[in-house]
Amino acid sequence: MRTVFRRIGRVFAACTLAAVTTLVGVVATSSAAQADGCYTWGRTLSQGMSGEDVRQLQIRVAGYPGYGAVLGLDGVYGPATRSAVIRFQQAYGLGADGVAGAQTFSRLYALQDDDCTPANFAYSELNKCNSTWAGGAVAAGTARFNALVSMWKLQALRHALGGAPIQISSGFRSYACNNAVGGISTSRHLYGDGVDLVGAHSFCRLAQQARNHGFSNILGPGYPGHNDHTHVAATPGRSWSAPSCGI
Repeated sequence: MRTVFRRIGRVFAACTLAAVTTLVGVVATSSAAQADGCYTWGRTLSQGMSGEDVRQLQIRVAGYPGYGAVLGLDGVYGPATRSAVIRFQQAYGLGADGVAGAQTFSRLYALQDDDCTPANFAYSELNKCNSTWAGGAVAAGTARFNALVSMWKLQALRHALGGAPIQISSGFRSYACNNAVGGISTSRHLYGDGVDLVGAHSFCRLAQQARNHGFSNILGPGYPGHNDHTHVAATPGRSWSAPSCGI
């Protein structure tokens, strides 16, 4: 009789373990990485790691490199990327440990649309010239990507300025569009990353704050032809000039 009870006990224990294992499996599946229309991260990222998922993160925190800095989009999670992640986390009230995990990704998912643009900016705002992104100084795909990075920087700028809308008067231009408006032959608008800003904020406020958000090219009031807007872009070297704003 004792032998029979022992066998029944072993069977009951095995069934219970199987049920628990099944339940754990269900819980693990339900807590998997969030599906996102643009890009979904599948692992926690931290300093020392590399890959396309790191590069995708760098694009989205490109507006948080610190004063006068520009974050490289090389897919390597180095000290500069860690610092940018910390600034992003601080800006949105997250635990600022420089590790990109579930909370950081959730905030990024909430900020981006299905076409990977940030919530408050769109490709149509950055390209009022043509729908193909062709005809500029770089290939159409490169111009479109450059505009995307600029939009994420602008999203950071907008957030830092309290969330009031930033209006864009000019973005990407083909050579034909650039000539039509009298743009210079080396204009960053031809590369897709040049953006002219107007809107709720003073031009000086825009130029001053832009120094913290990854723009190596800032031109504003006091610079010839820039008293009615602030221009931001990405150039190989720093070129800031807005004399009326102390820049």
